[in-house]
Formats: sequence, structure tokens, C-alpha cells
Amino acid sequence: METLKVNNLTFAYSGSNENALNDINFSVESGDFITICGRSGCGKSTLLRHLKPALTPAGTVKGNILYKGKNIKSIDLRSEASSIGYVLQNPDNQVVTDKVWHELAFGLESLGYDTNTIRSRVAEMASFFGIQTWFTKSVTELSGGQKQLLNLASIMVMQPDMLLLDEPTSQLDPIATVDFLNTIKRINIELGTTIIIVEHHLDDVLPLSDRVIVMDEGKIVADTVPNKIGSIIYGENEAMFNALPIPMRLAVTLGSNGNPVTIKEGRKWLSSYLKDNNLDKNTCDVAATTTKSTPIPIPEVSNVKSLINLKEVWFRYEKKGDDIIRDLSLQVNEGEIYSIVGGNGTGKTTTLRLVAGLCQPYRGTVKYNELDVFKKRESILANSEIVLMPQNPQALFVKKTVELDLKEVLKGRGIKKAKINEKFQEIIDYFGIESLLKRHPYDLSGGEQQIVAMAKILMLSPKVLLLDEPTKALDSFFKYKLGEIIKKLRQDGVTIIIVSHDLDFCAKYSDRCSMLFNGNIVSTDIPKKFFRNNSFYTTSLNRLTRGILDDVSSYEEVISICQQMV
Repeated sequence: METLKVNNLTFAYSGSNENALNDINFSVESGDFITICGRSGCGKSTLLRHLKPALTPAGTVKGNILYKGKNIKSIDLRSEASSIGYVLQNPDNQVVTDKVWHELAFGLESLGYDTNTIRSRVAEMASFFGIQTWFTKSVTELSGGQKQLLNLASIMVMQPDMLLLDEPTSQLDPIATVDFLNTIKRINIELGTTIIIVEHHLDDVLPLSDRVIVMDEGKIVADTVPNKIGSIIYGENEAMFNALPIPMRLAVTLGSNGNPVTIKEGRKWLSSYLKDNNLDKNTCDVAATTTKSTPIPIPEVSNVKSLINLKEVWFRYEKKGDDIIRDLSLQVNEGEIYSIVGGNGTGKTTTLRLVAGLCQPYRGTVKYNELDVFKKRESILANSEIVLMPQNPQALFVKKTVELDLKEVLKGRGIKKAKINEKFQEIIDYFGIESLLKRHPYDLSGGEQQIVAMAKILMLSPKVLLLDEPTKALDSFFKYKLGEIIKKLRQDGVTIIIVSHDLDFCAKYSDRCSMLFNGNIVSTDIPKKFFRNNSFYTTSLNRLTRGILDDVSSYEEVISICQQMV
């Protein structure tokens, strides 16, 4: 049975002469699990919002959308609220009450259900999602993963027929991401709920999908089953191809008939490929030594200067609350790219706030260039020496257009207008955001907001750059561009500390990586050694090649080895 049919949908935002969506056509059967992907700004989120009339943005619309045979705009608000669920990218933007149990009950209360029905459904959903152990907690005590799970449960308690999700895993750690997506698949299989999910990170979601829709410049360029998508877009859409799971990219690039989607399938395919081409492990290991990627140059040890030092730091947000940071000591060298990984709620963001002088430890010291960061924070902030880009880019936007927002950051600093305009032009040329300048920052896609936020931060020319989940909502093209930007900044002497769940990005661009667990650093090493022995906090490439092709550190190396030896 057809649940959804989109006919010739075209849309342009108010005040824009360009279409955000161009002649979109597709249909969805009841119980389908569909993934929509594409570059930042391609129209994914805009399309998804048109499937939930209450969230449809203002603008000019042509075409129509049928939901269960009726025009979706004709559905009354009560039916829409209960029948079409929507999970936002940022879990904090969807939480509306103070307690977990109240959040679960809120939707049903708003729809006027009786007390017994509310209690019964809330209890059932709390059990299904494993929420009962934190049922009475305040939502402020929850980690990002718990909040996102709570958002999902709060929607599912209303028993929707269709569930829309806009990059719901962008702020989740690798383990929480897998758990969350598996829960979505359970809902799909056990309840028959139709799932439409927008995602950039495809490794974990493609194996769960029935279909994949690829968008580019507001159009659908591919609509097929997961294991065929690589062959269709190879050579046609490089940015999107690079976002596909590594096993699939390898197989397609090497002209193999196999179309592996998961790591399990990829390991079987890689072993078979090497065997079929008479490549044993020793031969491949020898080839690996001649195909090494060029690493980011690391300064000579004698020239290394310790710039950021945390020594035996303890911190809690409330006087009688639990310690978030516990006896934390770390050292970041000048001109270094230093990444911190770890689960949700382990203290990564708090560590950045301590370095930025936004939090004061109750024990221990945080120093920048031998100065106490908290005591000297006014002069440090005034000189833009340490700048923090938060997880939520919207926190940086204060003006009605991107252009005004970028220029605003340098006003009141005694900088001449001509110099501001020169810096502004340099930044927009580098990021390629000319087309976004007249847009309201809140009308941008998640990825576009992230790019503009980064551009605004770099208008300040900081000496220490703190990035909290900088690749969140970015496609593979802009991830590469961000990586090149931070490499250039590093060459210019900027020290960069990254907190991220994007392990592949950290492995590719960091000088050192650390694991934060329970408020403390438990391991630190160069990326190759750091990720080698981990099972989950490791790269997709490492999981794919472990025990088959040892001592490789990039996708390009594997391709080179196989092409060199065949």
C-alpha cells in the first residue's frame, strides 16, 4: 500500500530566486525504510520538512504531496501530530519538559488522551526503549544519546504510521549511533512503521535501508537499492561516492562484481579479491611499504612548545552534583592538531569549555602559554587568542543575513572597515559561500550552518581553535575542505583541539588522539597506533582490513596496493 507520493514538487525559499527543490518525484510504500543522502545544501532537509506540514518552510511551492491518498496539506494538525513523527538533528531542540516521564507523556497529554491510556503507553514505550532506569531523572542529566532516544520514544508513544528523521545520529558517539539506528530498524520491522531518514554518515544506515535516494542541487539523481548505489553514481558524483561505505567504494573502484555494504561483507569480498588475484598477506604488506600516504608534517621535537596544559583538573557543574571532569591532565603543543574522542557524556565538551575559560575547575589548573586561562579569560577573549566553535552553530548567529553575521564579529574591535571587508572577502572566497550571503542563517541546512559558523570563527584569526563536533552535518566534500583548512591553519601556527565522534576524520587529520572516559584521559597516541587495537573506537578502514591488509592507513593505500599488484 502506498503511504506517500511526491508529485513534481518544486520549492523556493521566500526572497530567493533559486529553487531549493526541483521537480521531485518519488513514492513510498507502507513499511519502507528509505535513506535520503546528498551534499550539504542539496535539499534533503527541505524535502523532509515538506513531508511534515507543520514544519514546512515559507516559500513558493509547486506540485503536491499525497499522504495515504490525500493531499498532505489537508490533514488536520491533530492527525498530523499523531500520524507523522519527526526527529530533529539536535536533541536539545526537541525536549520541551523537565523530567523524562513528563517528556514521554507530553505528546499524549497535548492530544487529550485519558490518564489510563497515557500511563499504559508511557510504561510500554519506556520498557521498549530501556528508559525505565532513568525514568524519573531530569532531562538535563541525560547524555546526548539518551536525549535523542527520549525524543524518539516521545514520538513513538503516539504510534505514528510514518517516522521522519533528520540526521538523528549527528551528535552521537559511534556506539550510541549503532544502538539508535538498530532501535529504528526494530521499530520498522516489529511495528511496520514507515521510516524516511536523512543521513550523511552512511556506513551504519545503508545496511538497514530498503532504498537509497541521492539528491544533488535540489534534484533526485538516483533512487535504488543500497548495494547498487555505488555503481550508479561512480564517476558521476564524486562527493557523494566518497560518502559511501569503504567496502562498497573499494569494490566499485576496483571493478569488482561484488557490492559489499557492511564491514562483514567487505572483509569477505576483500579476502576473496586478494585470493582471486594471487595476492597473499606478505606480498600485500611489502606493497604497503611503498604506497604510504604523505603524513601531515610534524614539527621537530626540539621546536615543540607546550601551549595548553591541564593539570589534575576536577570540575562539576553543580556544587553537590557529580564530577564531570576527574583528575584530568593533558598537554597540547603549539601548532598541533589534537583530537579527543569518547562516548556521549564523558566530558569532552566540558574539557573544551575549560580550555576556553568558560568553566572554572574547583581543583587543578588550566593554563595557556603559562597563564591561568580562567583568571586571564577577559584579555584572552578580547584578543581572540582562544576561540570555541560550539556544537550548535546557531548559537553564533545574531543577524538576519549571513553577510551581516560574518562582518558583525569584527565590529567594535578597532579594525578599519576596509580591513574588515578584505578579511570578509578572503573568507567567503575560501569557503565558497557567496550564494549564501543574503540568506538568513536559520534558513540554511545543518551542513551550511556548520560551514558558515566555521567561516565566522576564522574571521577572528585565533591562535587556538577549539572545534566541538566540526564535521557534524557535513558531507564528504566539505569534510575534505575542512580538513585542508585545519592543515593550513596548523602550518600557520594555529593550535587546534577537536572534539569529535567522526573517527575517520580524526584519524586522517590529527597529530595525536586521546580517548576520554569517565572524565579522564585513558589513552593518547598518534592516530595509527591509537586506532589500531580498538574494536569500536576505530576507523572503518581498520575494521575492514585488520588481519587481511595490515599496516595500511588510508583508503587510497588499499586501492594503490591492489592496482599495483594485479
